[in-house]
Amino acid sequence: MRGRRLLFILCAAECLLPAQTVQSPAPNPAEVATSDAPITFQSKVTLVQVPVVVRDKTGKPVDNLTKDDFRLFDKGKPQTISRFAIERETANTTPPAPGTASPPSSMPVSMPGRFVAWFFDDIHLGLADLVQARQAAAKYFGEGLKDTDRAAIFTTSGLTTVEFTDEVNRLKEGLTRVTPHPRTRTTGKECPDIGYYLADQIINRNDTTALNTSERETYICMNFQPNMTLKDTEPLVRAASYAALEAGELETKLALAALKDLVRRMNAMPGQRIVMMISPGFLTRADQLQEESDLIDRAIKAGVTISALDARGLYTDAPDITRPSAPPEVAIAKQRFDTEEARQNADVMAQLADGTGGTFFQNNNDLGAGMKDLATAPAVYYILAFSPQDLKPDGSFHSLKVTLRTPSGFSAKARRGYYAPRHLADADEEAKEEISEALFSRAEMRDIPLDFHTQFFKPTDDEAQLSVGVRIDVRKLHYRKVDGRNGDELLVVTGLFDRNGNFLQSVSKKVSMRLKDETLTGKLNGGIGLHADFKVAPGRYVVRLVVRDAEGQTMAAQSGGVEIP
Repeated sequence: MRGRRLLFILCAAECLLPAQTVQSPAPNPAEVATSDAPITFQSKVTLVQVPVVVRDKTGKPVDNLTKDDFRLFDKGKPQTISRFAIERETANTTPPAPGTASPPSSMPVSMPGRFVAWFFDDIHLGLADLVQARQAAAKYFGEGLKDTDRAAIFTTSGLTTVEFTDEVNRLKEGLTRVTPHPRTRTTGKECPDIGYYLADQIINRNDTTALNTSERETYICMNFQPNMTLKDTEPLVRAASYAALEAGELETKLALAALKDLVRRMNAMPGQRIVMMISPGFLTRADQLQEESDLIDRAIKAGVTISALDARGLYTDAPDITRPSAPPEVAIAKQRFDTEEARQNADVMAQLADGTGGTFFQNNNDLGAGMKDLATAPAVYYILAFSPQDLKPDGSFHSLKVTLRTPSGFSAKARRGYYAPRHLADADEEAKEEISEALFSRAEMRDIPLDFHTQFFKPTDDEAQLSVGVRIDVRKLHYRKVDGRNGDELLVVTGLFDRNGNFLQSVSKKVSMRLKDETLTGKLNGGIGLHADFKVAPGRYVVRLVVRDAEGQTMAAQSGGVEIP
């Protein structure tokens, strides 16, 4: 899981707001003060993060590489890898928090640890491909869901949604409501028969072969109407091309926007996060690549893996028999354009998968096997991060390349590039995003020693008061000397999640420390104590505690389960 990655999340401001005021006694009011004010962190350099999946000759992920095994290039220039992490699949069972009030005989609280969003691109999917994909998904739901899995269904059109659940019947019922919803295209053959790719070739690239092929095909499909010549078809072809271009641009924009919204939604899930994109793909033109890159950036920072399944299955270069008969040279030319369109449409799925550490399943009719493969993120992958030197905030594209110093038959898949920002990042917002990512992750971080426990009491059978107490050892933090005192600030966030991993509420506190030397060395053996209280109903919950200090920018994060009968 991705406990240390930065994350842009939509609910960051809400999630970090205190649910209530918590007053905590300080060992020395003049030296330690607790408040609800937002904390300001030191500025940080811009980091570009690059997930990399390395496989051997048999396709098995390689898990024993080090930072020195990789070489990273930005626009062909070698870069220094400043951060390196290995991400592995982890267990999904959350143990009770230290000191939990649960009975000694209680078992660990089994909470969701993997969230898979099934994203059906119903704007681009045709009925035949969609039916096959629905059948494969229904079979997977019946056989593949584990106790700690939660699945959801989302669509490009937004017309069908099933929120995260472990109820198989709800998921299967949701599948039956997923149908094609093209926004501007018709589902049958038209005359002229112009798609987005062909329209782009005719209008934007001035491809005379594409224009001539479409004119000849149009002349044939219109049954050689009297008084019409081949030249008379050009206005019809161009008009259809402009319409197809507008429709294709809109549908690509809708698909990328829906995926970006889904990644935002996945930010709030406390565990492994996977988007399974089921689509025939779609064309992304040069002016839309910025949106695609922004989506990859957002997914990386959110810890979301995007895997993609080409719902067309196995496709060939055989001529389309539904078209009217045409001279061989016209049929061959049109088929060449169709083949290139299919390949370019698939490219967006490959880039999203490569860029986020996911897998792309294509050119295979066994959709069930593909779904089983994609519903689990790679068992291991690497995160390389570097700080671009003299990066200009001009929005320009930077191509990336990752190689292995000693290939040994290994293959590496990584994101293909990124766009420079158009403005400098705000340090305070980046810090809040990092804390939010830690809050919604399950990774354990122990840079700052701490201990926490939970207690509860029930004034009635239907309500309970849950109290979370934490004690933080601050003796080894990095302090800044100011006026003879040791200065630092902590942000302590306590979050509460339900049994399905849904965020409920949080309490955040800022601890400002201006400690005398004698206090730091001799009077803080017991640490600094805080507590947060939540009003809840009986049930199973996960408590997530995140602590971050301003000076050293170190973090601690722990989770604990509690069951209130």
